[in-house]
Formats: sequence, structure tokens, C-alpha cells
Amino acid sequence: MSAGTGTAPVMVASDLDRTLIYSANSMALPGADHQAPRMVVAEVYDAAPLSFMTRAAEELLEGIAARSVFVPVTTRTQAQFARVRLPGFGRGYAVTTNGAVLLRNGEPDPDWSRHIQRSLGAHCAPLSEVLDHLTGSAAVPAILRVRTAEDFFVYSIVDREKLSDAYLEELGAWCLERGWTTSLQGRKLYCVPVPITKEAAVAEVRRRSGAGLLVAAGDSRLDAGLLELADMAIRPAHGELESDGFARANLTVTSASGVLAGEEILRFVSGVLAQNPAGDPLAGVPAAVIAAAY
Repeated sequence: MSAGTGTAPVMVASDLDRTLIYSANSMALPGADHQAPRMVVAEVYDAAPLSFMTRAAEELLEGIAARSVFVPVTTRTQAQFARVRLPGFGRGYAVTTNGAVLLRNGEPDPDWSRHIQRSLGAHCAPLSEVLDHLTGSAAVPAILRVRTAEDFFVYSIVDREKLSDAYLEELGAWCLERGWTTSLQGRKLYCVPVPITKEAAVAEVRRRSGAGLLVAAGDSRLDAGLLELADMAIRPAHGELESDGFARANLTVTSASGVLAGEEILRFVSGVLAQNPAGDPLAGVPAAVIAAAY
């Protein structure tokens, strides 16, 4: 579907891991093994299958990608995202690195890259300062490993039992003073510059595509802003947002959890597309988000 049809296209923006695709350990399949749905491999790593979706989910996604502006949205780096194979892979837009990178037909969009670099330079402490704080004299034993994502943000593998609330509050305040935010998700602690968000990149794709209705899906705290941006949103009944009891007027929660929630999300989106709604291309997009894009 395109803007040239006379109506604004519907845009579908979805997180990947534990929203559409699932590792073997996160499938949470109910019932006996012989009742399990048929699966397809969605990601291969080191010559071995790593992530999956149900075959029914893949078929639903093929139809969604053909009838909408479908945008995968992920905290994964470009290299990690490149391992994933979804219908329409390499065509159109995709958001990686939590919004720091906007891919267009598989290549980083130079205008968005310049915008991000300007925003970081004007409003945020350098990544090296945050990295030094996490690994230097202020380091705590609960932080086991520290990594950077394409030199845009920092994530740490942590020992949740040893990670105190007091440290998280102190780190959050320290980062906020320097234009960064923190987010604890499972065993990963993210430190991300304020301008780098999934919702800002999605708002930019929406502006460019002239999309009307925005439908979004996600399971983690880094997806919260994206779900709030959307006209219609859905999240699985698992993950950080489920633990937080995250609820909004525009939000539906799946009845299933695990990999079957991914299939339910796509059935929901397919149902929305079957109604073929359209409207003002900028309806539902907060003015502050659009203003932040450029």
C-alpha cells in the first residue's frame, strides 16, 4: 500500500525479540510437545538456528508487509539485525540500535545519521564518560560485563541479585544530568542518550511515508514510548512491560504469552489492516516528537 492509492497508508512498527521472534528458551510453549505449532527459523547465528516464529506468524507477516508500511524496530545493532530474516527483508525502512540507525533498503540513512550526531553533540555527554563511570572507580561488582552498541550507547550484563536499587537510582540520576537515560531489562542494564529512541525514528519514517494510522507492538521498557506514540498498540502478556503492569487506553494485551503471543500480535495487526483505516498522516504524533526529528 502506498500514499499514491488516495488514502494514507497504515504503518506497522514492531519490536522483534520476544515480540515477533523468539529464542528456544523464550518460547514458553504450553501443552504437550506433540501439540506445538509448526515453526520456522527467523535467525541463524554461527551456523545454528537461534530465533524462531510460528509458521502461521510468518504467513501473517508476509501479508502485513505487503499491505502496510512495515518497519522492524529493534535495539539490536545493524550486524545483529542483519542475521534476522523476515518477509520483505532489506526493503523499505528498518530501525536498529534503539533508533540511532535508520535503515532504508538495507543502508543507513545519511540524513538521520547526521541528525543523531548533531543531537548527541549538542545535548549529551560523550559515550566515553559513561563507559568510564561504569568501569572505573565507581564500578560495582554487580556489573559483570560492559559493551557498547556501535558507539551509540552502553549495555551491561548484570547480576540482578547483587544490583541494588540504590545504585540504580544513583546511576539514573548521574546519567540524566548528562543527557542519558537508564533502563534495566532482565540481565541487561542500558545507558542510552536521550535523543536515541525508537519512537523518534518511527515518527520520522511516518513523516516521510505519509502514513496515517500507526500500529505498534513491543514488550520491553525501551518500547514504551513507541507504544504510546501509536494510534493502536499491542504488547505480549510477558516481558518487562507485563511485569510493570504497563497499560494505556490505546493498548491491547495478548491472551497468550511466549511465541504464541507473537502470532496473536500479528493476527491483531492483520485484523486492523483488513478494516483498512486511514486518516491524517500526522494524527496521533506528538508535536514534540516531530519537532525533535529535525
